[in-house]
Amino acid sequence: MERLRGRVALVTGASGGLGPVLVRALAGEGMDVVVSGRRVDALAATAADARALGVRAESVPADLADLGAVGSLLTRAEEALGPIDVLVNNAGVENVAAFTDLTQAELTAMVDVNLTAPMLLTRHVLPGMLRRGRGHVVFVSSMAGKVGPAFCEPYSATKAALIGLTQSLRAEYGQSPVGFSVVCPGFIAGDGMYQRMVERGFRSNRVIGETTTTTVANRVVTAIRRDLPEVIESGAPVRPLLSVAAMAPRLGERIVAWTGVNAMFRRLSEDRGRGG
Repeated sequence: MERLRGRVALVTGASGGLGPVLVRALAGEGMDVVVSGRRVDALAATAADARALGVRAESVPADLADLGAVGSLLTRAEEALGPIDVLVNNAGVENVAAFTDLTQAELTAMVDVNLTAPMLLTRHVLPGMLRRGRGHVVFVSSMAGKVGPAFCEPYSATKAALIGLTQSLRAEYGQSPVGFSVVCPGFIAGDGMYQRMVERGFRSNRVIGETTTTTVANRVVTAIRRDLPEVIESGAPVRPLLSVAAMAPRLGERIVAWTGVNAMFRRLSEDRGRGG
């Protein structure tokens, strides 16, 4: 997918955080964009920003917690702008809490939105990409999928699953014209869970790092153009830590604890328990 201009992208989770920045990055490459998410007003604003960059953009609201809406989302997206060339599975939910405090509904909702919906969307969009002889699918995972921190069990599990899903898809379709990439951001300033942490007084450090929505969005574009298997973007050189964790898991656990990540999430989970 070296040529992006004039192609069509579908971006889920486009109503806030990283989503609108992803949309602008793709529109900046000349891609027409279908934006999807739950907040109709925010989607309209994101689509307007994309159109201001000289491309076509349409909003198709959908709540991916309703798995029955997945098929209709793709149908409506293609009716709006045409066949999808790039799918960016960005929608996700996180819930920092003690594992046993999570309800069954909270657990299954994270699995549905973070993992099942991206799999279903990919399964729907892939046959058309193969027929047309072009396409790319991006899964937005997380550093939590590489090293699972405390109090993030279902989130880490679903994000780790996206990494495995990408690896399997690349193995199966490696000789096809369709590519697959997984992007694993660390803490993103101004986005989602980390923004809520900052607002409550918790902040990353130089060891763990902090990145930006613009940096992550640009890395997504690079992953599409170069068919990169995996991108890690945390604002710090964390690959050595990940290598240690892979080769010596017990030592890796101690290093992760030393970085303060587990303590940070523990404090955030305690805020949940107090209703903060």
